[in-house]
Formats: sequence, C-alpha cells, structure tokens
Amino acid sequence: MKSLKQAHFPLDSTIREFADRFDNTGHSLYVVGGAVRDWLLGIPNDDYDFTTDAKPEEVMAMFRKVIPTGIKHGTVTVLYKGARYEVTTFRIEDEYQDHRHPQSVRFVRNLEEDLKRRDFTINAIAADALTGQIIDRHNGIGDLGRKVIRAIGDPRQRFAEDALRILRACRFATKLDFEIDTATYEAMRELAPTLRHVSGERVRDELVKMLSCKHPLHGFELLHASGILQVLLPEVEAGDRVEQKGMHRYDVLTHGFYACQAAADLDAPLEVRIAALLHDIGKPSVRHEDENGDFTFYKHEFVSEKQAKDILDRLKFSNSERDRILNLIRNHMFHYTSDWSDGAVRRFIARVGEDALGNLFLLRLADQKAICGRCDFSTLQELQDRIERILKNRDALTVKDLAINGNDLLSLGIPADQRMGVILARLLEAVLDDPSQNTKEQLSIMAKHIARVISELQGNN
Repeated sequence: MKSLKQAHFPLDSTIREFADRFDNTGHSLYVVGGAVRDWLLGIPNDDYDFTTDAKPEEVMAMFRKVIPTGIKHGTVTVLYKGARYEVTTFRIEDEYQDHRHPQSVRFVRNLEEDLKRRDFTINAIAADALTGQIIDRHNGIGDLGRKVIRAIGDPRQRFAEDALRILRACRFATKLDFEIDTATYEAMRELAPTLRHVSGERVRDELVKMLSCKHPLHGFELLHASGILQVLLPEVEAGDRVEQKGMHRYDVLTHGFYACQAAADLDAPLEVRIAALLHDIGKPSVRHEDENGDFTFYKHEFVSEKQAKDILDRLKFSNSERDRILNLIRNHMFHYTSDWSDGAVRRFIARVGEDALGNLFLLRLADQKAICGRCDFSTLQELQDRIERILKNRDALTVKDLAINGNDLLSLGIPADQRMGVILARLLEAVLDDPSQNTKEQLSIMAKHIARVISELQGNN
C-alpha cells in the first residue's frame, strides 16, 4: 500500500487538461472511488470516475461532445481527446422506496456531502483531478491498511437505501481479500432479505465479478454465513450439510464452493466457474441411502441442469451463456475408460460439442480437486489424444458432416417430414461407428433401406 507521505494520485496530462476546463470556469473536479482505492493498494485500474460541483448542464456547456448517459442522476459522459470520462455532479439522495433507487437526487456544491452518501469508506476516497491531492474524510485509507470493508455512517441506513450494497460488500471483500467490519456485517445479515428487491441483472453482474476473482471461495463463504446465499441462490444453499460420503470430503454445498475455487485456480473461464458451483445442486433432491448407509445420487446431473436453468434464467444470463453452462453440467458425469471404442469417443464429441470439450475437461479437473484434493490428468490426457486423432481425420460428428443431405433424400423420393429427420439420425449413428460408410453412394443405399423399413412398420400399424 502507498505511503501516506506519497499520497498524491498520479494524473496524466490529458486528465490535467480535462480538469483545467473545470477550474477555468470556477468549478472543481475529482477522481473518486475505485481508481483511487486501487492505486493506493497498488492494483492497476484506469477506469476513472469523476465527480464535480458543476451541474450537468454546466458540464455540457464546457465540452463539444457530451452524452447525457444518466443525466437524471447527474451523470454525463464527456468525449475528450479520444477518452470517455464519466462525470457525476455532487449530489445527495432523497428517501429510497424500493431498497434500490432514490425518489430523487439533489445536486450540491459540497464534496463532503457527496462522499457521505457513498457505500463504503474505501470507495469514498477522492483525488483532486488538477493536483492529485488525496481527500479522505471517512478514514478509508485506514480501512485499506486494516483490510476492512466498512460502510459509511450507519450501515443499516446504507443498506436500507440500496440493498445491492450488501452484495457489493461481499464482492469487494472477495476481490481485495478483506474482512467485513462487524457492524457492517451484522447489518448485512439483518437486511439480506431486501436483496429480493434487486433485479436479476444487477445480482448477476455482482456475482459474475465475484466469480471472476482469484478467490471466489472467500466470497461464497461470506454469502453463506451471512444468509445472502439463501435469499439469492436457495438451490445452492440446499446442499448445506447434505453428506456425500465415499471419496467426497465435503457436503454438497462446500463441494460446490471448492470446485468453483479449483476452477479459478485453473484459470478457467467464467462459464466453467459457474458450472463448477452449480454442477451438483440437484443432489439433495435425489439422494438415496442404501442398506449399507452409503448415498447414491442417481441422475443428479439432469436435476442439477434443470435447477441451474432456473437460476440462470432468473439472473438474466443470455440464452447462449445459459446453454453452454447447462451443457457442461449435463455432461459432467462422463466416465471414460480405455476400452471405449472409437465410435464411443465420436459419440462423446458429438454429444458434448467440439467447442465445449476443453471447458468440460476443466470442469472435470476442478470437480476432482474438490473431491480428493488433486487433479488426475492421465485419463483425460488419453481421451484428449484420441479426440485429437479423430478430429484430425475429420470424421463425421454431426448430421451436417454427412455426405448426404435433405435435398439428396428428396431426390430419392423420401418426403420432407418426420421420417427424414429419423433417417438422417440413423445414418449418423452408422457413420459414427464406421466413418468409411460416409459416402453419398453408401448412404443413399442405407437411406432407401431405412425408409422402406419405416414404411413397412407404419403400414403394419
């Protein structure tokens, strides 16, 4: 962390020129929030937020290109010398009615009033955009030194104003590896139910940022301990104290946490981290104890997939993101052995999808590490080598790869109805077993034979 004796925020010439525009019109400009906080911690961050005593219309009069991105709340985006600077007028907020949005905001001329309405002390540190002088009215620098997340003023009031701040506290604690101040934490626990008022998109954005950190385990342990997880992800919380036995070291909930952390340790993409968190959430509803006291979780991957879909839809993930995550969850229970035939390997590739194989293998490794504390690369490497050979040979893996298509079947007298789809699927099955069958001549013979059998069966019925 930077020495207080050296606490002058570095400013490049463009920002100083930008600040000069304000100074020349009798106004002040400050960098506030994350950029200052992260600079003090030695963390790179060039995403600057500015605050000023100039009203939005005054800022718009200073520059030629200004976008009124959030003018109702005093925010405009200034395009200046190739940069985009978001500038918000000093403000205080009136009463909140929905635990998220103030009824109105009032612009003020005083920086201290503006800083008082912010969420946490570490985010209320400002720097004069002309001189770089640090302004810290709430001992945010002290909390940075103590590695503590502390709400400004009365934490219950801060969280009652905006419930999303409860989740943001966990996210900052995760990102910075900080603890949460006791009074702040108790207010979070008390007001956790108010997070139900926050939109799925906002919750998703915070959870994604948390999942993208180096140590998401810390964040999810906080969510669980504070009661937030029960509010936002009850399907995940349901795994608490659900024993698994066997090779598993942890209950279902903790296993998901550790699998997610293992995925982060592998530097896996976001979709793998989400799949790791959710891949076993269906286990509590399918757990069965046998006569020996052991537990089975038959077809839990399909229940997990269904519950994960509910979560991802609720959090407004895009359809493509959702489908990729669900594909990983649905297929995470594959059991490769050396006696798989080449046809079985081709079917595996076709079922999972070539583009998803790398992420599925990362999920398997994360799952293994969460189960027994280590990753076994040997079996996966053998499967990977076989997959690479098949892909190199350009074997047909989907209907689109067949040497025959729907138009060819039409020319053979096969109508474009449900039978055509059945015939193409059966041709693919044959080619997956024996790629040498993938010629137009051979598939035409097979297609006519399959069509004749289907017709005979329909006639008998």
